[in-house]
Amino acid sequence: MNESKSAFIAIVGRPNVGKSSILNRLLGEKVAIVSPKPQTTRTGITGVLTTSDNVQLVFTDTPGFHKPKNKLGEIMIRTVDESVSGVDACLFVVEPEKEIRPGELELLHRLKASKTPIVLAVNKTDTVKDKAEIALLIVKLTKECDFAAVVPVSAVKNEGIDELLGELKALAAPSLHFFPDDTLTDQPERVIAAELIREKMLLRLDKEVPHGVAVAIERFAEREDADILDIDAVIYCEKESHKGIIIGKGGAMLKAISTAARKDLERFFEIQVNLKCWVKVKEDWRNRAGLIHNFGLDG
Repeated sequence: MNESKSAFIAIVGRPNVGKSSILNRLLGEKVAIVSPKPQTTRTGITGVLTTSDNVQLVFTDTPGFHKPKNKLGEIMIRTVDESVSGVDACLFVVEPEKEIRPGELELLHRLKASKTPIVLAVNKTDTVKDKAEIALLIVKLTKECDFAAVVPVSAVKNEGIDELLGELKALAAPSLHFFPDDTLTDQPERVIAAELIREKMLLRLDKEVPHGVAVAIERFAEREDADILDIDAVIYCEKESHKGIIIGKGGAMLKAISTAARKDLERFFEIQVNLKCWVKVKEDWRNRAGLIHNFGLDG
């Protein structure tokens, strides 16, 4: 049997570059929610991959690096800094744009200061017709940092993921595995359920509404007399007007969100799910430390 190896890897980048999509592709299973909206990921999400050649990679998918606008945003940035501290490597994800954004340079310089090996992944290569643009971006970035490896990928098309995995495995060192080999994530089941429900709101609601929601799971129990998982969820929003939008005319929007979430929950937990959702208002909760803590968003 091959020697046991492991590595802790933080996935970092600005919002909406596809960090969670890459994590899900690497794991071959969905553990992080995905949407086109920035700041979809709010906390550090751990995904664990143990390969057939006895290498265990422990990934932390971090919130997108951005300028915080409220207390929750400040906590998200702190999560990025804490996730990078003490890891064996960083996976720095960017989009194939012509110019490097100032925020990305700031983040890259923070990573360099940690003296940690950095692998560059240029995601969304399928969106660029002229591949020379990708090469130019790589040249600009490599002038800023001596990367351990550079891999163009498309998480949507599942292109370059095997090559990226190979580069990350090369950074693993001889070590015992820190998680059982069949572990996929360390997230509690209630957190997974809440995040899957929130994802459906991000995909269906416009503008600022989905960013002002949090989901609390008040009941999560399998019936003793049947293979049915009962989940009761409360969706909290910041304004009474947002509550009406989430519920929708005749309850149509909330029903659509609940139905889509239930299907994902049944796939993930491999059991029939009875999901009930309610909507309540907690004004300005993103600036209220007690509520942020109650929702489990302060790490």
